[in-house]
Amino acid sequence: MLANRRVFFIFGLLGLLGGLCSNPDARAQEWAKKLFSQSHHDFGSVSRNAKAEHRFLLENSFEEDVHIASVRSSCGCTTPTATKTTLKSWEKGEIVASFNTRTFTGSKSAVITVVFDKPYYAEVQLTVAGTIRTDVSVEPGEIQFGDVELGQKKTIDLRLSFTGRKGLEIVDVRGNAQAYEVRLDPPMYQPDGVTYRMHVSLKDTLQASKINDEVVILTNDTNEKNREFAIPVSGRVRPPITVTPESIAMGDIQSGETRPQRFIVKGKKPFSIELITCEDPRFEFQPSPGEKTVHVVAFTFRGSLSEDQSAEKLAEKSAKKVAEKVQQKVVIMTSLGQQVETTVSARVLR
Repeated sequence: MLANRRVFFIFGLLGLLGGLCSNPDARAQEWAKKLFSQSHHDFGSVSRNAKAEHRFLLENSFEEDVHIASVRSSCGCTTPTATKTTLKSWEKGEIVASFNTRTFTGSKSAVITVVFDKPYYAEVQLTVAGTIRTDVSVEPGEIQFGDVELGQKKTIDLRLSFTGRKGLEIVDVRGNAQAYEVRLDPPMYQPDGVTYRMHVSLKDTLQASKINDEVVILTNDTNEKNREFAIPVSGRVRPPITVTPESIAMGDIQSGETRPQRFIVKGKKPFSIELITCEDPRFEFQPSPGEKTVHVVAFTFRGSLSEDQSAEKLAEKSAKKVAEKVQQKVVIMTSLGQQVETTVSARVLR
């Protein structure tokens, strides 16, 4: 009798473990972690008032839509935000972790919890850490050029203050010399430290591009750990012609379905659209005629599987769903001689 009870207990325990392993919620935890390419970031040493943020990239590589219900931080030293709360198939988003360098000082760390409620409930934890210095202050906390027209020169002025450290000096400034130039005024000494005025100028020779860089300040600090710190640089040099959005996620499309969509092409002066090219013949574009400063370009995508995918479907003997990932570059040529691009992604289901 006792032996039979032991047998029943063992089989019951195995059944419970099997249930846990097949539990959708348990699987969802691991599934959600796979959305992220990184789970930890170290800000290192940053000055007070400096803009310090990190973007954790996540991408939905699955068929179901992913929904972020909330994001929270274990410490007020870090504020997390989600750039998108719903990600369709193959769509990308970011969890932005902002270090609160105005209020907090010293060594800080935080755990960011990202809560998903679709397609399953899951929680993913991201971590950040860094040291906010009390002896260095930068105003403003970042070099933000914003949107700059191609060929325009722009200068940002900053104030760097070193307090409580006699004899501390800036010995070098390092940055992207091809994109901007940095000039320091002579130091202004006070009884409790020294202040510098720094001028960062964006060069008018820079080609159209996004700027996501940093200027590194090197000092003569005897503590090697505190010898240097970085100031983030951001901005965008815009060409005469722009297209928005720069990427279009169309989500899941059933085979045989025709899905309409559009994008906008803008210019500083009137222009016409001469040609739109895309390697995938399932896309059809209907550009607006004539010369104007804003063109709304409508297009459709015919959701049919490619020949290779169709052959694969016929070869399969299982009843599993076939999905084809589509990601294409669309090139728009204008009468001004400018070329702009956008990307379109979708998943064709059958």
